[in-house]
Amino acid sequence: MATAPEKLLLRLEWKVVRRLDGRLQGAHRTAHRGSGIDFTGLRPYGDGDDARHIDWNVTARLDEPHLRVFTEDRELTVWLVLDRSASMLAGRPGRGKHDVLAELALVLARLFGRGGNRVGALLFDTGMLRVVPPGTSRRHALRIGAELERTAGTARAGSTTDLAEMLDAAGRLARRRALVVVLSDFIGDGDWERSLQRLARRHEVVALRIVDTADDVLPEAGLIVVEDAETGEQLVVDSADPLLRVRFREAVDARDARLAAGMRRAGVPVHRVDTDRDLAEALVEVVARTRDRSP
Repeated sequence: MATAPEKLLLRLEWKVVRRLDGRLQGAHRTAHRGSGIDFTGLRPYGDGDDARHIDWNVTARLDEPHLRVFTEDRELTVWLVLDRSASMLAGRPGRGKHDVLAELALVLARLFGRGGNRVGALLFDTGMLRVVPPGTSRRHALRIGAELERTAGTARAGSTTDLAEMLDAAGRLARRRALVVVLSDFIGDGDWERSLQRLARRHEVVALRIVDTADDVLPEAGLIVVEDAETGEQLVVDSADPLLRVRFREAVDARDARLAAGMRRAGVPVHRVDTDRDLAEALVEVVARTRDRSP
């Protein structure tokens, strides 16, 4: 009998991966790709060659300048940084932020893996860190899906997400230059901007910000109980109060502005993925915006 991750991946392969296959490959640009090199042999020095690659021992022995020849390593290592904190549980059943994160992770692992790249995952919540080492196969994508299923529902109210620690953990794991894709709602504590800047200096970083309507809109439904998903704190409010609604909107706008400014200073593109959006359309838009940023 197929497991839940297998059923989900099969559905995503039919509905999303087939529509995106070929679009993601080639859309990624990075100055770091190909930083690994393998020595493949020697050849005589020619006009225009880089003298820094001359093998002086061989040159002295043959009495003719020879170059060391290298083959660039074109394999890309991708790290998926997956936020499994309490705030990611927001949203309607079956289509909450954690559901969309799981779908994104499986699609990205499958698409990058089909291109021969190695994909690893870091699943983070306060006090818990799970790591799936990089791999390439479909079975490896299923392994990431199994870890996501294992951690589903383990987030506990009362502990906020330390975004800085999440990004620092990614920096410790990604020792070679890599593409780091951070999937989060970016709701949490910590001086994450410095951590993001450190990560972006060594790697190419892309942020996929997963957003639900509950993050941005206060329903006009009279007296309601509002709960902070991260701290568990509850408060009874009058959602129809005009002043409260204005303050809520101002707080949302200020949060979004801080996030955008921090990403901009770090040089990290951030793409919004709404839980009610078609996943393939959202990823096509991400690819298009990535190409638009290319020099």
